[in-house]
Amino acid sequence: MLASRGHPSLPLFIAMLAGISLVMASGCVFNNYIDRGIDAKMIRTKHRALAAHTLPARHALIYATVLGLVGAALLGRFTNLLTLAVALGGFVVYVALYGLAKRRSVHGTIVGAVAGAVPPVVGYTAVSGQLDAGAAIVFIILVLWQMPHFYAIAIFRLADYRAAGLPVLPVKRGIRAAKVQIVAYIAAFMFALATLSATGYVGPLYLIVMLGLATIWLRLALRGFHAPDNALWARQLFRFSLLVILTFSAMISLDALPR
Repeated sequence: MLASRGHPSLPLFIAMLAGISLVMASGCVFNNYIDRGIDAKMIRTKHRALAAHTLPARHALIYATVLGLVGAALLGRFTNLLTLAVALGGFVVYVALYGLAKRRSVHGTIVGAVAGAVPPVVGYTAVSGQLDAGAAIVFIILVLWQMPHFYAIAIFRLADYRAAGLPVLPVKRGIRAAKVQIVAYIAAFMFALATLSATGYVGPLYLIVMLGLATIWLRLALRGFHAPDNALWARQLFRFSLLVILTFSAMISLDALPR
């Protein structure tokens, strides 16, 4: 909707959505294969098929490969080569780089956020055929949104990450350090939101709604410094982040300015 300025092609949309969904699904299955040992140590993931040994690992690899090949074929056939390259780039970052970084570095979260911000760019380039300022700003917005979202999860799932030995920020540097970064990322997120409007891609309604909602998110983040229950506060912050991204998706679709 944003890239087409409110006039998307329905066949292109369906083909793009099917292709990127299958590539993402492939990445998820490969990730489950790679993380099956870690997943078995965490309460929220120990019942996944590979972690629980209810599915042969070989079958999962075959399934992941088929999903990825079909998804890539759809993107290559019905969108454009740039879109296919962006999708495959995100796939490699998620499966290979993120899979390695999250085991070794506190910065693994940012690598995962880069991969997570790719699918909206795939939707954008499928229409535009180019990586312009609009695609870049949307990408940055999605990266910045994911960081508070993920840190909130890491706080209320702290025991899980400790049990798995994953060096997420709250485990390695403490919950307060994570709270500071949450506030910083939300502030940067607000600036990026305004940039999309300042560059003329969306109108004033988007700006009013999103900055208002982001301000509430920021206030909720600041309350975390005095929260009596960190897990409860983190869950609230996480749930509100879902409302933020849902509203963002709606607003960039509804308020895209015509060319």
